[in-house]
Amino acid sequence: MTVTLDAIAQPSGAFAMVAMDQRESLRHMFDTAGRGRPGDDVLIDFKVAVAETLGPYASGFLADAQYGFDAVRAALPPATGLILAVDALDQADGGPVEDTALDEGAVATIPGGVSALKLLVIWRRDDRREARVALAERFVEVAREHGVLSVLEPVVRAAPGEEGFDPDAAIREAARELSAVHPDLYKAQVPLAGAGDEVSQRTASAALHACMRGPWVVLSQGVERDRFADAVRAACLEGASGFLAGRALWSDVVGSDDVRTELRTRSLDRLRRLADVVDEAARPWSDA
Repeated sequence: MTVTLDAIAQPSGAFAMVAMDQRESLRHMFDTAGRGRPGDDVLIDFKVAVAETLGPYASGFLADAQYGFDAVRAALPPATGLILAVDALDQADGGPVEDTALDEGAVATIPGGVSALKLLVIWRRDDRREARVALAERFVEVAREHGVLSVLEPVVRAAPGEEGFDPDAAIREAARELSAVHPDLYKAQVPLAGAGDEVSQRTASAALHACMRGPWVVLSQGVERDRFADAVRAACLEGASGFLAGRALWSDVVGSDDVRTELRTRSLDRLRRLADVVDEAARPWSDA
């Protein structure tokens, strides 16, 4: 049976998805929160807590293979589509992801219950640009061969020595280049980092939508938590189909003394409100 995006979508055809595939960046978030650099068991417990609390209210849930995948999978209800991150990350302790590759081990044996694969691509105007497009093409083909969906997540960065870098122009350029490899779903950075007023957010979102070759959602990294819902609404009104977000939902719960209570009282309300936004304003994926 062919898998469609309904596997990770709301009944409305919009996406309200939770990202919980952070690895060393999550460890760094605990450190920043004053908890020191936690062991793997702390990361796994946090991921499982997010899956237990938010998973039943999400259309899709993004997990990584390295930290507690089996426990996360077991915590999710069958109706929540499971997305597996298959990106191998080049990342120093406490630093940003500098580059990525396809995790060959992860794609060689895709666990049961997985509906989609996700690949992060760091997009730069450098001498590896064509190689990254080829990586995205191969990722889409690998997902297709395995009978699962492909979710492509380009994140733009300035190339070394690049002057006058315009993140929004780069986001649009990346979308033109990489949505053309036809992933099932494209995961984009929010235009203007969500800092614009309603008119400017909608204008920037419309410009981004014009670059897309298929359904797309926004991610939350780089957007202030309190501005994310408005940014999602603006993007959806201009053609986006929802969100796949982590930090906007749970970043202020990292390091809490009672993670599960804080997830229920803070993060769950945010997810429900965002789900209402996309059900009301998003373009159903089948219309893209």
